[in-house]
Amino acid sequence: MRLCSEADIKEFLEVIESCAGGVYLKSPQGDIYNLNSSLSRYAAVGRLVGADGDALELFADRREDRAKLMNLVADLTHRSNTAA
Repeated sequence: MRLCSEADIKEFLEVIESCAGGVYLKSPQGDIYNLNSSLSRYAAVGRLVGADGDALELFADRREDRAKLMNLVADLTHRSNTAA
């Protein structure tokens, strides 16, 4: 999931803030970013806007949070596909 615009970043951060449990981003190299940590969140956003953004995996501890994240990813993917 690559973030392509300032609006994407803002929406991503708002969804992360609304999650009640742990939310993590994992890189193919094994780096895990805890998105509940502000410092880790900013590093993760930097990776998401970069060239390897599509290779990162998003995880959540709670089922409700996973549903929010799946909706976000689907929405961002749809917007990305219609803009191309």
